[in-house]
Order: sequence, then structure tokens, then C-alpha cells
Amino acid sequence: MEKKDCIFCKIVKKQIPCEMLYEDDKVMVFKDISPQAPVHVVIIPKEHIDDLNCLNQESSELIGHIFLVAKKIAMTLGIADSGYRIVSNCGEQGGQSVQHVHFHLLGGRMLQWPPG
Repeated sequence: MEKKDCIFCKIVKKQIPCEMLYEDDKVMVFKDISPQAPVHVVIIPKEHIDDLNCLNQESSELIGHIFLVAKKIAMTLGIADSGYRIVSNCGEQGGQSVQHVHFHLLGGRMLQWPPG
């Protein structure tokens, strides 16, 4: 269920523009507005889910789909063979800034560890 004040729900409803790379009936993929790597896209489910703690058994198909889409996007953007990172933050101390489950796909350079 969408949340009226959620920026990602507004993107899903096309009320806020984004540089869309992929969309299907379950997810959207768009370029991050503040990229942290040469390739930095955000993958969101169209369904509003506050954070990773809200996932349940019924969410497993959606999350699996998200990772398959991430693989497809990595291949399309030419970073599948060189490597990439998928990150999802949860909660304030985890660095989650938008209360809508989302995944960052980063690549195109050597990514350091630990990340932050």
C-alpha cells in the first residue's frame, strides 16, 4: 500500500520524474540522484514496504525478483563481469534515508571495504 509522503511511492506513480532504466509490474530501476560510483542505480518494489524488517515469507518472491532484475541491469550496464555491489540499508543507524525498501546497485570502479 502506497504512502502519500513517500518519495519512492511518488516515483512509482510518476508524480516525481526520474531517469528510468527498467520497469515491470513489480519493480522500477532508476539512476540515483547522488551517485556514489560510476554506475549507481536504485531498485525499488512498486509495493510500499517500509524497511527490511517488514519483509515476510510472502515477500520472498519479490526479493528474488529484485535480485534477478539487479543481475539483468548489471549485465545491461556492462558491470556484470567486472563486479558490482548490492546494498540495502535498514533503519536510522543502518543509513536508511527513505522509508521504502530499496536496493542500491553500484559498480564501475573498485569498491572499498568496509563501506562506511
